[in-house]
Amino acid sequence: MAGYEIRRRLEERERLLSPFAAKSYASRGRERPEEPCPLRTEFQRDRDRILHTKAFRRLKHKTQVFIAPQGDHFVTRLTHTLEVAQIARTIARALNLNEDLTEAIALGHDIGHPPFGHAGEEALDELLPGGFRHAQQGLRVVECLERGGQGLNLTWEVRDGIRYSSKPREDILGLGEGTPSTLEGQVVRIADAVAYLNHDVADAIRAGLIAEDDLPSVVKEVLGATPSQRIDTMIRDIVEASWAATGEMGLDFTPRIVMGEKVREAANALREFLFERVYRWEGRRREWEIAKEVVRALYLYFLQNPHQIQSEFVLAEDPPWRRAADYVAGMTDHYALETARCLRLVPDLLPMR
Repeated sequence: MAGYEIRRRLEERERLLSPFAAKSYASRGRERPEEPCPLRTEFQRDRDRILHTKAFRRLKHKTQVFIAPQGDHFVTRLTHTLEVAQIARTIARALNLNEDLTEAIALGHDIGHPPFGHAGEEALDELLPGGFRHAQQGLRVVECLERGGQGLNLTWEVRDGIRYSSKPREDILGLGEGTPSTLEGQVVRIADAVAYLNHDVADAIRAGLIAEDDLPSVVKEVLGATPSQRIDTMIRDIVEASWAATGEMGLDFTPRIVMGEKVREAANALREFLFERVYRWEGRRREWEIAKEVVRALYLYFLQNPHQIQSEFVLAEDPPWRRAADYVAGMTDHYALETARCLRLVPDLLPMR
């Protein structure tokens, strides 16, 4: 009985959060009802379930931008995810939102990424009926594929945050259709951008593609001259602008997580700079296309040979195209390269950095 009192005490603390914060005791629940945990709230349980998945562990071998790098300090999907969780929790704490929900969404937001980052995502998007989006795949991972096809049975709020974690390229906030329903989900969405805008700059400098002096002047003037200054500026601005949009009005409006206009423009300028000089730079085109070809070849091979998919990470009752897609999307960069080599699918594979 004492254990249940612990959970109830934690739930009572949530009543001190912002009126706009999501409360675990008021969750829209799980698809399959479960007995509550004596020691943890519902959102804490979801965080732990995501943390212990195989899909989460594989993030350590999926790179963020640079494909199969040899250096030890390039960002991986796992280190990116941990950075997003830290930034998101800082913002959520400052705005008096639910940190447990924020962390759960952050830990799961990239769990559906295929190998080779957005190059792999683009390849599968071109091949699959209805396309491919890593956020939707992440939802599929937690709902259907983990635990031998049973899924994690997460709360509605966490699944909603994972579903709408991606943003369109046009704007760092990505407001509009597809926005997470909770402020905690919106915090993760913007924390994702804060994290990648800064660590991708560091990786690009490490790889010799750009120098710190190459950054647009508005970025250095508004956001700061160092990565830590830029992160600090963006977090402070998000908290201040969002507090004005959530903390100073009545309850008859729709609150939102936002940025100030000046910082938002500078962040979008940094984003466009990265697209032009790093993500879609012509000098990386060959690497990008080879990565796409590896994913494409693997998908087509397993589409024609579904009996060779030896993984518990697919559903036997699914059609071959779905099983092939789930199998390939779950691969790490190195496993995808090694599998393609063993099957002799691609003659000219990526050189290792």
